[in-house]
Amino acid sequence: MQTKRAGMSFITPYLYVIPCVLLLGIFVYIPLVANFYYSTLSFSAFSPEKTFVGLQNYKEMFADPIIRTALVNNVWYCVISVIFQVGLSLGIAAVLEDKVLRRVSTLLRTMYFLPVLISMTVVALLFSFVYHPKIGLINAGLEMIGLDSLTHAWTGSTDTAIFAAIAMSQWHSMGYTMMLYIVAIQGIPTDLYEAAEIDGAGRLRRFIHVTLPQVREMAFVMMVTTVTGAFMVFNDVYILTGGGPGNSSTTLAVYMYKNGFALDKMGYASTISVLMLIICMILALIQNNAFRSGKGD
Repeated sequence: MQTKRAGMSFITPYLYVIPCVLLLGIFVYIPLVANFYYSTLSFSAFSPEKTFVGLQNYKEMFADPIIRTALVNNVWYCVISVIFQVGLSLGIAAVLEDKVLRRVSTLLRTMYFLPVLISMTVVALLFSFVYHPKIGLINAGLEMIGLDSLTHAWTGSTDTAIFAAIAMSQWHSMGYTMMLYIVAIQGIPTDLYEAAEIDGAGRLRRFIHVTLPQVREMAFVMMVTTVTGAFMVFNDVYILTGGGPGNSSTTLAVYMYKNGFALDKMGYASTISVLMLIICMILALIQNNAFRSGKGD
């Protein structure tokens, strides 16, 4: 009825939708389905022959100790990213939007957001010098204050390599999530804060009872994107440590890349990507139910 009133034919709305559906089908859904099929094969990228192996790749994956190491690293990445990019970023955004810092908030927002504008490749190269065991800023600073015993080969040790990459990632990404929280906080009606202040609520209580409920939807978006990104992280680790030393800092995406393009095991790499997809889908569903996003209270 609406299309007739607007003078459009019945098929007109579909003509606007078809290009988007075609693009999604060609570049997202068809490759997604094809990847499940490829995970049941054993083949090389440059070989026309593909051998059907059924669930053999999955059996190999579940018995692979490097997969377990990569999963642990991704979990560490996820937990620390949620603490800093979802939790701490919200705290910083709330502080910057406080009346006390209103005069310098623009300058501080710019300073926090600047790292986001730098390419991750450049950031990783920069931090490779920061973490350098001999000329790095961290070890030099520790030696300067007399803490020589704490100096460390940060990216060359199996105990600290993954955490060095995680720390670099937080420095690079926190400014982005902070700015999104600031936009959400600026959209909160000032009447709510004024009413809470009249009722005697301090800054902490206003943050808990006014800010947090009002930015819940943004927090849900940040949580989903942060958790999903943590299980698909590639550039940060690959450029800084290459997954080493050994495989101590390998993530699922790095291990998938190595199997696909270094070892030329495309079928096994497809199997790892299926695992990444399933993990991200499960976590997204859990978060959606936990936050009850889009549902009324």
